[in-house]
Amino acid sequence: MQGGWRHVSNSTFYDTYYALPENQGLARAPQSRGGPLGIGTFAYSITDLIEVGIDLFALAEQPQLANQPQLTTWAYGALLGLRFQGWLDIGPEGTVPFLGILTGPMLATATFKDQPPRETLSQAWGGSAGATMHLSPQWGLTVEFRQVFARGAVGRTDQKFGSFNAGGSWLTVGVNYAFPPDTGPASRSSF
Repeated sequence: MQGGWRHVSNSTFYDTYYALPENQGLARAPQSRGGPLGIGTFAYSITDLIEVGIDLFALAEQPQLANQPQLTTWAYGALLGLRFQGWLDIGPEGTVPFLGILTGPMLATATFKDQPPRETLSQAWGGSAGATMHLSPQWGLTVEFRQVFARGAVGRTDQKFGSFNAGGSWLTVGVNYAFPPDTGPASRSSF
């Protein structure tokens, strides 16, 4: 389980909005500072070097546009990941650094206050880098950075607000629990 902060540049979204004829000359609202996110990862190490996993995530943000009610964006989905990992003799039980590639469905939603939401289902793509320091054979602390690419639509379909960046840069910290390898009688080789 990991929690953290998502930072995203939405310059294309802001440029599109402020380029509309009715918005030219408006003072730009400050860019969003990002928003919180949470991730739950379920993974299986195929070998000591390769791990596959499914990451369930949810995130939120409140960007502001001039002459518009408060805008809230959020997204959730699942990313299938392939991670390449190593091992370093650092910490109580060692540290596992990793690099990964991710893809999966993301449902991005944008809602202006007191208006119906607009949802966009898209394919998200991303990369990750991080490390897990094992404090015991089962428990560890994980730090991870992800760069995720996905878009979501804003406003009614008759409005030309464009789309917002639903991905961005994700920095998370969390706890990791590893199930011990099966060492029961069925897993032992017999000669």
